[in-house]
Amino acid sequence: MLPIRDALDVISGKWKVLILTSIMHGNRRFTEIQTSIPKINPKVLSKELKDMEEHQLIKRIVHDDHPVLIEYIATDYSRSLKKVMMELHSWGVNHRKQLLGK
Repeated sequence: MLPIRDALDVISGKWKVLILTSIMHGNRRFTEIQTSIPKINPKVLSKELKDMEEHQLIKRIVHDDHPVLIEYIATDYSRSLKKVMMELHSWGVNHRKQLLGK
């Protein structure tokens, strides 16, 4: 049970997997990530990004341009979750069909 609990502690909540999916699909800047995820507010996104960085799922890159450019990229470590994320997607599609009877 402990490994499952550890995994859920890292990816739990309604936003983390969506944020990671967005970043993996090429949305690297804060506003791009926010725009790609309906109904997420900036405060929540900021908190989740910091948490994901602490868990080494993403890396924050600061470019010393003017204005300062900040990008987020998925780490190799987070890419190990790709199969889990694909399974969640498949399960979600099938669950929606089950509930809607289609």
